[in-house]
Amino acid sequence: MKTIYVGNLPFSSTQAEISDLFGRYGTVHSVNVINDKETGRPRGFAFVEMDPEEAVKAIDALNGTELGGRSLRVNEARSREDRGGSRGGYRRD
Repeated sequence: MKTIYVGNLPFSSTQAEISDLFGRYGTVHSVNVINDKETGRPRGFAFVEMDPEEAVKAIDALNGTELGGRSLRVNEARSREDRGGSRGGYRRD
């Protein structure tokens, strides 16, 4: 399974809408729309899980395309460790 990062989503995007969009390129195993922990509102990005070959096709086809007037950023998701840096400091609860 490959995880795809989908950024610059319209805040109105739904799980079903994203699943339909990526479903054109293969089987979508899951869609996780990220919401703000405090407000519960969408943060404008999501993660989609697909089989590796289908994920590559979807990334190639959808990166830079427009959805709801916004140009999507679509690429292979990187693990937290691969992104570099750290949050540091303390966490405000």
